[in-house]
Amino acid sequence: MKRAFAVLACVCLLAGGLYAAASKWAIRHETLNLFDPVRQRPVSVDVAVRRDYERKADDGYWKLPVAIISNGNTVKNTEYSFLENVFAARGYLVASIEQDLPSDPPLMTRVGLPYVGRIGVYERSEANILFVLGQLKKIQPHANYDHLTMVGHSNGGDVAMYFAKEHPQMVSKIITLDNLRVPFVLNKKMKILSFRSSDPHFKTDPGVLPTPEQAKLDGIDIVKTPFQHTWLSDRGPEEAKEKIQATLDKFLGKTATSDLSPVATDNPLIAKMGPGPYP
Repeated sequence: MKRAFAVLACVCLLAGGLYAAASKWAIRHETLNLFDPVRQRPVSVDVAVRRDYERKADDGYWKLPVAIISNGNTVKNTEYSFLENVFAARGYLVASIEQDLPSDPPLMTRVGLPYVGRIGVYERSEANILFVLGQLKKIQPHANYDHLTMVGHSNGGDVAMYFAKEHPQMVSKIITLDNLRVPFVLNKKMKILSFRSSDPHFKTDPGVLPTPEQAKLDGIDIVKTPFQHTWLSDRGPEEAKEKIQATLDKFLGKTATSDLSPVATDNPLIAKMGPGPYP
């Protein structure tokens, strides 16, 4: 077992190094400062794309799959580069949207209301995503906007799940990192991967996670981690980010479950990351 974890550590280290190198030399990052005249709202977007795949798309030899990332509350859209690099390395066009403005009302929790009173926040973010998609189609016409991959951390994960619920015909994959409020979409046509923290300060609302039976029926992959909630962003230690990158890469490569640690045979869908030590 120790040897297995040593091998895994080497794999994660190699993967992390490759993504860092790819980010520096092969992946182009660009900030788009957009403005929605209908809502009189600025929307900042961090775009990442691999240069060679972008050229192939421009020449008509590749259609860029599209991943949309939504930030968590108090975390900036630019703090998910470790996720952007995984998608971009696989040939995706990645758009990490800043869903919040300093002028927006603070995120509130009102127990007893649908989505604890955050429906307005999700609707605003949904409008941001639709606006950004419209702009991206003008900038990057050679991309596949019909089968989106929705990604989000914390409140952004709830945004991703809400958007998929409202626009199931547009979404093929969902990746969330500790979303707490919006129940999982139960749709066999969508592949879902969700990383869960072990942070006692962030509790998932009842009814958000699917039952093991529902997860098995719809092919939902849930990965329990020993990580803190805020570690599921660029703020996390390198080891945590590298393990998440490796699992995400396997998921995008059509591997159903994480093999960061053995999965119990009596509960094959709920994977757990291996023991630390972690920083």
